[in-house]
Amino acid sequence: MNDVMIEAQNLVKRYDGVAAIENVSMQVRRGEVLGFLGPNGAGKSTTMKILTCFTSPTEGTAKINGCDITADALGVRQSLGYLPESTALYTDMMVLEYLEFAAEMRGIRGADVRKALKQVVEETGLGDVIAKQIRALSKGYKQRVGLAQALIHKPPILILDEPMTGLDPNQAVEIRDLIKEIGRERTVVLSTHNLAEVQVACNRVLIISKGKIVADDTPEGLRDRAGKSRCVVTVQKQGDDSFAKQVEATWKSLGGVERARLLEDDDGELSYEIVPRGAEDLRPVLFKTAVDKGYTLLGLKREGQNLEQVFRELTTGPEPEAKSSTKAAA
Repeated sequence: MNDVMIEAQNLVKRYDGVAAIENVSMQVRRGEVLGFLGPNGAGKSTTMKILTCFTSPTEGTAKINGCDITADALGVRQSLGYLPESTALYTDMMVLEYLEFAAEMRGIRGADVRKALKQVVEETGLGDVIAKQIRALSKGYKQRVGLAQALIHKPPILILDEPMTGLDPNQAVEIRDLIKEIGRERTVVLSTHNLAEVQVACNRVLIISKGKIVADDTPEGLRDRAGKSRCVVTVQKQGDDSFAKQVEATWKSLGGVERARLLEDDDGELSYEIVPRGAEDLRPVLFKTAVDKGYTLLGLKREGQNLEQVFRELTTGPEPEAKSSTKAAA
């Protein structure tokens, strides 16, 4: 049995000659919860629209559960449950009425409708609002209704485009936990720019930036691969402004240092970020160097980068050099 549920090869989409995505390729296997991560405008929604047959690619191919998005769009739609960024709901309907309508549109008939409704209402926690009008529901419950319509036909693949947009923190946690539970039995693609959603709900991450895939790994793997442990060292400022550059040059000259930069110049203290070339702990050599140079050491700590720092480096590059607070104030 082929366990590749989504396979895209070299997808390109151009609008008036400008590429929204460029050579996007991916494979998503049965049972994976994939976080499709990127800043706003990176190409996430364009990719999702192509995979769900809402738009066609300029170039490239994709298959969903073995069905080609161009040659067998109906087969693709039958294999998918899709929750777009803007959930399309008929707000004048009752929840039950809307889900019955969704079931009918999916070709579910007779006794199978009641069975499908019972399962999806339990799965999404809609029992308390089943008889309410959709317009009267909170944003969180409206998202649950959207999830329910995406699940009503028991699709093997679920694609969710920014499902937590507009939710308050409590609603977001509820929907995130629900998605994680749903992902135990289905292949899920969660398109988002929210790092917390990915770290909690996903077991694999694709990062897209400026229309191109820049990373494909687990959340832990991204931190291990791109998020080297850095040191932050703080010394007391001495003399004039040239002292800060002198200390920075000292750190850069040390063996095993990939880069060093001034993080903060504030209230007589200079803090530097120092990143090693490999996995070496630089604290012993930094401490010894500070003593040898006569620097007054105020702080020295080692910390691993979190996924947010990795994301920033992959999508925007390293953070800019710090400026002294004195100059900034001026």
